[in-house]
Amino acid sequence: MTVTQVAGYTAEEYQALEDRLIQSARDLVPDLIAAGGEAERVTHIPQHIQDRLEAAGLYLMFIPRAHGGYEAKPTTFAKVVIELAKGDMGMAWNYCLSANHALMLANWFPVEVHEELYDGGRFKAASMYAPTVTAVKTDGGYIVNGVVNYCSGIPYSTHFLGQALLEGSNPDGSPRVGLYVAPAGSYEILDDWGTTLGLNSSGSNSIRFTDAFLPDRYMVEDADLTFYNFTETQSPGEQAYGNPMYNARHMSSFAMMLGMICVGAAWGALDEYAVQMRKRTTTVPPFVPRPQDPDFQRWYGGAKVQIVKGEYAILAAWAEWERLTQTSNGEGGNAFTDPADNMLGCIGRDLMLDMWEVVEDLYRSIGSAASKRGERYERIFRDMAQAAGHRNPQLKDMAYRFVAKDDFGLARF
Repeated sequence: MTVTQVAGYTAEEYQALEDRLIQSARDLVPDLIAAGGEAERVTHIPQHIQDRLEAAGLYLMFIPRAHGGYEAKPTTFAKVVIELAKGDMGMAWNYCLSANHALMLANWFPVEVHEELYDGGRFKAASMYAPTVTAVKTDGGYIVNGVVNYCSGIPYSTHFLGQALLEGSNPDGSPRVGLYVAPAGSYEILDDWGTTLGLNSSGSNSIRFTDAFLPDRYMVEDADLTFYNFTETQSPGEQAYGNPMYNARHMSSFAMMLGMICVGAAWGALDEYAVQMRKRTTTVPPFVPRPQDPDFQRWYGGAKVQIVKGEYAILAAWAEWERLTQTSNGEGGNAFTDPADNMLGCIGRDLMLDMWEVVEDLYRSIGSAASKRGERYERIFRDMAQAAGHRNPQLKDMAYRFVAKDDFGLARF
C-alpha cells in the first residue's frame, strides 16, 4: 500500500488536500518577505505569521488522522516547506523543525501516549539529537538536568523531543541513551538566540532543564534517534495507523529537511535577483536593461537550472524515502537499509551546499545595493551562509566514506 492509500484518502481527495496546503504556503510568501526584519528582531516567527500557519493547518501534516492530523506524504511536506522558504528561510526553518517531529513521535513512542501527546493535532516539537542532558531514574519517572542548544522551533513548540544520557552503560562500555518527550513548562527557554550571522528568525534558542520530572511514559530507554531498530518489526506508529511513513529512518530525513529549505531559499534569491535585473541597467557600456544583457541572461539562466535540478533531486529523494518505508523485507519491517539512509542523507547535505553556491554566485553580480542591511538578498545571503556552516554539511565527507565502505564491504567504523 502507498502512504496515501494507508491514510484513507482517495487519489482525488489527497490531490485536493495537497493543492490546498501548497497554495496556503504560496499565499504566505509576500507576508513572509515583509515580516523578515521583524522575525529577525524577535528571533522567531512573529505571532501574526504563526497564526496563519496554524489556521492553514500546516502543522497538521505529519500528525496521524486519528489524532486530528492529515497524515500527509513527505513529498507534500517538502513542497510546502520549499514555498515557505521562498519567502523567508529562517521562518521556514523554524516552522519545519517543529512540524516535522510528529513523525518521530509515532516512530518511537508507544501508542498509549499518542492521544495525550498529539492532543487533537496541537503537537509541535523542536528536537536536538545530541544527548546533552542527564536523566536519573526516580519513583514513577526521571529527573532531567542540563542544557540543550539549537532547539530550532522551540518558541511555539508544545513539546521538546530529545535524547538523554541514562544511568549505567551498555555492555560494550558506551553510554546508555534514552529518547524523551518533554512538555512545554518542564524546561526554560533561554534568551540566547539572534546573534549568529544568519537564521536569526529560526527560533533556535537553548533550553534548560532544572530537576525536571518526566513520567515514565515520556521516556523510551535505550533508544537512539541516530540508529534504527525497526527493520525487522513494525514501529508503534505503523502498528497503530497502518502507515509505513511512521516506520522510517530519520538521519536521512533530517538532512533532507534542511536540503529542501535551502532549495526554497535559493528560489527566493533568484526571485530577488530578477527584481534587481528588471530595475537596473548594466554597469558597463553599452548601458542596457539587465534582462537584455547576454551575461545577465547566462547568470540568471544558469542559476535557475541549478535550482530546478535541486528541487527535482529533493523531491525524488523524498519519493524514494517513501518507497523504502513501503517496501517490506518480508519480516514485518521495511527494506530501509543503512546504505539507503546514508545516500539520501548525502543528497540533502549536498543540496545545502549546492544551493549556497547558487546564492553566492548570484551575489557577485546582483549589485551592492542588494547587500545593504535589511535588504531581502542580504538576509538570504546570511541565512544561506549560516546553513552552509551547519553540522550536517560537515558530516558529508564521513558520509561519502560510508558510501565507499558499504560498496566495498568494509566496516564503517
